[in-house]
Amino acid sequence: MRLAAVGAALLCVLVAVTGAARAETAELRISKGYGIHYLPLYIMQHEHLLEQAAKQAGLGDITVSWPVIDGGNNINDAMLAGALDIAALGVPGYLTLWSKAKGNARLEVIGLAGIGAGSLYLNTNKPAIKTLRDFTDADKIALPGIKTSFAAVILQMVVAKEFGDDNYAKLDPLTVGIPYPEATAALISGKTEIDAHVASPPFSFLELDHPNIHRVFNSVEVLGKTTVIMAHTTRAFYEKNPKLCAAFIAAVDEATKRIAADKRAAARIYNEMAAVKSSDDDVLRILEDPDLHYTVTPEGIMEFADFMARVGSIKTKPKSWQEVFVPEVGSRPGS
Repeated sequence: MRLAAVGAALLCVLVAVTGAARAETAELRISKGYGIHYLPLYIMQHEHLLEQAAKQAGLGDITVSWPVIDGGNNINDAMLAGALDIAALGVPGYLTLWSKAKGNARLEVIGLAGIGAGSLYLNTNKPAIKTLRDFTDADKIALPGIKTSFAAVILQMVVAKEFGDDNYAKLDPLTVGIPYPEATAALISGKTEIDAHVASPPFSFLELDHPNIHRVFNSVEVLGKTTVIMAHTTRAFYEKNPKLCAAFIAAVDEATKRIAADKRAAARIYNEMAAVKSSDDDVLRILEDPDLHYTVTPEGIMEFADFMARVGSIKTKPKSWQEVFVPEVGSRPGS
């Protein structure tokens, strides 16, 4: 009887421990997009870094899916619809959702990590366009999502520098929402209405390899270095899955270390997984660009928040970048 009782007690403990380890979700849906700024996520997927980090955290085996979604509006819609657990998108798209959802316990979001920092270029195939002042109503500027995508807000910020805050949306009527690969193909062909493109690498670099295309601006030269792509989740998901979110941050950290340690290997993985293929040498050339780097600690978040609040794109402005990120990241030296 005593042995039976002990056995039953041990079984209860085993069930309790297993249940505690499985209290967090075992299936995770993480969006990724096009371009080299997403490279840490490509490395994570290819090398199963999140699965490894989750197992090390005692969470057992997890299943991770990586849907490709382009454009801040589309990503935010997917998050609000419950189709994603973690979203990777441009900082302005996140700040837009953060501001709208703040105070709503069901929809409130929180930043998990910076992913990639660097530049965007405004390229054109029209010789007459040398500066922002040369655009006319006949021109069309491609970007992945109007109004709230990173590219759209970068354009607005550069326009505001040139024409003043009151005219920040001066070129918005010319913008057309097109995914990066299609926009690059259109610009290179010169056979569509698209004659300019706010592009991220590798697309920005690949476009400039064509003699009929030139650059109008480099965002880093105008605005300084900023985080381009970041990851976030809902506050509810973070509170229910703290170990899994910590594992995600650890996996991003590991991915950034691997990129820094072996850029050629990172280039090979990117080419293996990217929708638009190029040579490893081409990707390595881009990874050597001093404007491009990867860090979990975000950079320049408040530059976007200040601008977006100033022009009325967001109603609620965070007091600091730490307010919009989880404490594990907010406690790091930051932007």
